[in-house]
Amino acid sequence: MSEKTTGGRSGNLPPEARSFVGRLDELDWLEQELDPGVGIDRLVSLVGVGGVGKTRLALRAARRVQDAYPDGVWLVELSPLHTAGLVGLAVVEALRLTDQSTAPVTEVVAEWAQGKRLLLILDSCEHVLADCVPFVEALLPVLPGLRILLTSRQPLGLPGERVLHLDPLPVADDAVALFTERAADTGFVLGDTDRAAVEDVCRSLDGIPLAIELAAVRLCELSLAQLHGRLGAGLTSRLDLLAARDGEGPPRHRTLRTAIGWSHELCAPLERLLWARLSVFADGFCLRAAEDVCAGGPLPAGRIAGLLARLVEQSIARRHDTDPDRFRLLDTVREFGADWLRALGEEHAVRLRHRDHYRRLAREGCAEWNTGRQVAWCERTLTEHANLRAAMDCALTEPEGRAALEMAADVGFLWRHCGYLRDAQHCLDLALAADPAPGPDRTRALWARGAVALLQGDLEVAADWAGRCVDAAEEQGDAVAVVAAAYLTGGQLSLSGKLSEAIEVLSAAPRLPIRQDGFGAAQLQVRVALAFAHMLRGAYERARAVAEEVRAASVACGEGWAGAFADGIVAQTDLARGDVRAAVRTARTALAGHGLLHNTVGAAMALDVLAAAVVAAGDGHRAARLLGIGARVWELTGRAQMASPDLLATRLHHELRIREELGDTAYEKAYQEGLAMPYGEGLDYAAAGR
Repeated sequence: MSEKTTGGRSGNLPPEARSFVGRLDELDWLEQELDPGVGIDRLVSLVGVGGVGKTRLALRAARRVQDAYPDGVWLVELSPLHTAGLVGLAVVEALRLTDQSTAPVTEVVAEWAQGKRLLLILDSCEHVLADCVPFVEALLPVLPGLRILLTSRQPLGLPGERVLHLDPLPVADDAVALFTERAADTGFVLGDTDRAAVEDVCRSLDGIPLAIELAAVRLCELSLAQLHGRLGAGLTSRLDLLAARDGEGPPRHRTLRTAIGWSHELCAPLERLLWARLSVFADGFCLRAAEDVCAGGPLPAGRIAGLLARLVEQSIARRHDTDPDRFRLLDTVREFGADWLRALGEEHAVRLRHRDHYRRLAREGCAEWNTGRQVAWCERTLTEHANLRAAMDCALTEPEGRAALEMAADVGFLWRHCGYLRDAQHCLDLALAADPAPGPDRTRALWARGAVALLQGDLEVAADWAGRCVDAAEEQGDAVAVVAAAYLTGGQLSLSGKLSEAIEVLSAAPRLPIRQDGFGAAQLQVRVALAFAHMLRGAYERARAVAEEVRAASVACGEGWAGAFADGIVAQTDLARGDVRAAVRTARTALAGHGLLHNTVGAAMALDVLAAAVVAAGDGHRAARLLGIGARVWELTGRAQMASPDLLATRLHHELRIREELGDTAYEKAYQEGLAMPYGEGLDYAAAGR
């Protein structure tokens, strides 16, 4: 999976889209606390009401200190989580760990982070504090190089926690500066005679940045005098009721809600309705999704693009930082919309439309997975992960189980191929626990569950699901499903070291026309597994013949997942033949294919082959760096060389050959250079050649 870098530094900090106003004292305090050479406390909590700017301050402070964390500054966004027990999983995903194990996520993170120096930012923790506490308590004592910065409306309450209570902006200085800067987009320029009115506006909004930004953009339709007058005149009775309903909260939180409510009041009726309905999206959304989910009744689909543009103009909706075709609502704005949706009595109906939209999306993704659209579907699965998870949770809680089973089969398949193994395991286990009636959806779900277990190396569990899938496929009478089930059986036997039995099962699978859907992908994976088993036995020519068949079929389909694995096997047979140039070229082709699909396991395997080919070509220094890059990528999978004795022995053989050529000192230097490269930089180095 890809890893974002900034100036060679690893991590996933987003670009800063807007300028930063004020907070200099708070920034200096955070910088000192987060600097591992200065601060001694490793848990820092940035606490304040919604909209006060906690996330922006945390990100600005993190950028200041990121050079002190060679293993990355990592942002973990928790606001999309709606189900308990997912904080650790969100951390694994943010770190881009392709976790193949079934161990608890705290153990996975702890094992990966041993000896590393990194900063985790747990953002928007208030609704998952009960999950954050044990996660933090488990990691900090065993990871001395880890620091955690969290943003929340309240602290965790743990020993040693350093807490910064973030106050609103001082009105006379920073609040006025923020208002003026944001209002500049409307053409407003602060004059000497305007300052008192702007200060009054900011004071009435308690200096809360989000409230100030929402007010500032209103100058596109109101004069400053009108804005000042409306805020000074107080709220309508409807907003007074809203403030009263939230009256148990902190006064400044009530101020924010009333400020958002005032902005809501100024929206046209259909803008308010769209705002409420958009609140069901767990993360960003595109226009097509908004039209599909939010249209209905007085809100026709054809009006949504224009209404969404209006919400963007009013800072209710915002364009995504890096993808201009996607939009998002800030957490507090989304919460307000969700309250309004409940008040309208539409929450359940709109959530079902959200579920059905992503149910159709997953179905389309599976139907086209074994085609030239595979890379596009992989990217879309990654982009829509939070929404797919929310829709899957909705499906699993509905009393009618058919939708949950169908969706789990499709979403589980996509997640399995795009690295979200734990999510896939979770939804498939819940859907299959209901003991659904036999049928195509159940067979597909059984296959996906067994395929997840294979990648997790959970071989006993994989054998159980394989047996169930074989029975279901035979009962269903679908010949392609029977072939797909052979992949589970043969793959489990192969990874268990029973190569003769694996080859027998995989060779016996009928050669049928390859479909475009998920089971079509499984047909290709049967042949990949057969080639791999032959290779492990040392039957390189047989392995090559099967792998080349897969390559040809992959090109014919337009897919790349199985094709990239086949390229890696062909590269190994090139090396066995002594055709070093071909081995280098084909290994790089395999690496590029896996990179397109964010396939970390495949990329790690290709790097091992490439290192072996490069040392055979006489470049020991480059080969040592490649082994270091490969070791870093294997770390992300949780299981070096998939714990295969054959693959581990081969890797050790090539390491010893490089050491012999370079000497231990030169080898260690080059290896450490590769190990220090961030994921993306390392793959670029490997792909670049000389």
